[in-house]
Amino acid sequence: MSFYMSRTIVASFDDAIQRVTEALKAEGFGVLTDIDVRATLKQKIGVEWRAYRILGACNPPLAHQALQAEDKIGTMLPCNVIVQDTGAGKIEVAAIDPATTMAQIGNPKLAELAATVRAKLEGVLARL
Repeated sequence: MSFYMSRTIVASFDDAIQRVTEALKAEGFGVLTDIDVRATLKQKIGVEWRAYRILGACNPPLAHQALQAEDKIGTMLPCNVIVQDTGAGKIEVAAIDPATTMAQIGNPKLAELAATVRAKLEGVLARL
């Protein structure tokens, strides 16, 4: 079982970021963090890298439910969504699969919630 879900689209990188952000919003997520991996690697260690961003997405009501079920779940929040340029005008968007990752915890309340979050992240990918 894979730890992520993904979809490849044809778009400019900036357009892809906008589309992903809008799709997240439509599914009840906000972007709490936006890490520009390309810029960070260039600044910190002088390495050139393709356009690659990590968006930390959070759906507050679902995050609250998860925290109530398991107070250490914050180590797995927010849900990371990556947007990366794979070349030739193609952009890959990948999201963590919470159903797979949270299954390791063994909390039945989280399993049900993770399935809900997974469905919403699948909805994000489908909207692209």
